[in-house]
Amino acid sequence: MEEQAVVGGFATIKNVFWRILAVFAASGLSVLGAGAVVGVELVDAVFMAGILGVATVVEKLARAFLEDGKLSLEEINEAFAKVDKNQK
Repeated sequence: MEEQAVVGGFATIKNVFWRILAVFAASGLSVLGAGAVVGVELVDAVFMAGILGVATVVEKLARAFLEDGKLSLEEINEAFAKVDKNQK
C-alpha cells in the first residue's frame, strides 16, 4: 500500500484558504437566479449557498483530520471534489 504524502506548512494553509474562498464564490454565485425565483433576497441566497459549500468542505477536512491527525494532499483534494461538480 502506497503511503500518502502528509502536507503542512504555510503554503498548504494558504492554498486551502484560497480554495475555500473559491468554493464560497462558486457556490454563492450559482444561486443568483434561483433566489429571485423563490423570493429570497439576492444577498441572503448567495450567503446561504456560499456558507453551505464552505461548511461541506470544512466538515470533510475535519473528518479526514480526525482519522489520523494528518491531512494528505489526496484527502484535501477529495474534500474539495465534493463541491466541485466539474471535477472528474
